[in-house]
Amino acid sequence: MGRYILRRLIQALPVLLGATFFIFAIVFALPGDPVAALAGDKRQDPNIVAIIREQYHLNDPLLVQYWHYIKGIVLEGDFGQTFAGVPVTQLLAGKLQVTLNLALVALTLEAIIGVLLGLWAALRRGRATDTAILASTLLLISIPTLVSGFVLQLWLGVWLKHVTGTEFFPISGATQGLKSYLLPGFVLAGVSIAYLTRLTRTSLVETLRSDYIRTATAKGLSRRRVIGRHGLRNALIPMVTYLGADLGNLMGGAVITETIFNLPGIGLQLYNGVYLREQPIVVGIVTVLVLVYILANLVVDLMYAVLDPRIRYE
Repeated sequence: MGRYILRRLIQALPVLLGATFFIFAIVFALPGDPVAALAGDKRQDPNIVAIIREQYHLNDPLLVQYWHYIKGIVLEGDFGQTFAGVPVTQLLAGKLQVTLNLALVALTLEAIIGVLLGLWAALRRGRATDTAILASTLLLISIPTLVSGFVLQLWLGVWLKHVTGTEFFPISGATQGLKSYLLPGFVLAGVSIAYLTRLTRTSLVETLRSDYIRTATAKGLSRRRVIGRHGLRNALIPMVTYLGADLGNLMGGAVITETIFNLPGIGLQLYNGVYLREQPIVVGIVTVLVLVYILANLVVDLMYAVLDPRIRYE
């Protein structure tokens, strides 16, 4: 097991370097001068501009700039500084926690609601309940996050508070702990809930048609044990794979949700970094997201052996 984990981590190194270099090159190729954007419409002192460009290696070729950046991360754990002199790690410290909280709440809601609805639909395949769930997921997929966010914010945040006099779902900020993340977490996970519901239903329906399920039923095992111990456990592998990959998607796709609910996460910071061509910010955020992807996929691979004893890592 230890050798397998070490081998996977070594294999992840080219992925990390490739992703960061790709994003670094894209930001490098964006039109405009990042130093000029600092002053806006004001006139800049040429001496100060020259010092900033020299300090951040902006006059060097792309590969040289990337080498300085990677060397700082590997040797010093330094993600660089913004052009205003603020360390990127300090800038992302609180914002990363907000986005991670939002992504984990969304992932939890996705796992609970998606698996339960998929299980319910699979056990009632072909009935009205199954048709209603499939139609609901199709509707959820077709509604953009921008629309669903504002609609739920209006209904559950404003209208429900007006009717009941109690704020069940805060519509702005992250000052009320877990409660602040429930509504934006559902909005962020909406499309993923729909996909996971359909995936769970399909996987479980195929599993329940297997020979070992018919054998377990013929041996007199209870329906609950057949479905829970034999059916659902074997059907969980594609669901776990989807959830592991979706964690990074949730963190990277939180820009719209964080903007709607005024959450101070890395999504809005990433947008501003691209707009201002702040390479250290953009590449720093991408590096964190790639690390999340790698660790999530490693955890998923290790969970395969728990769900299916036939899988072994030598």
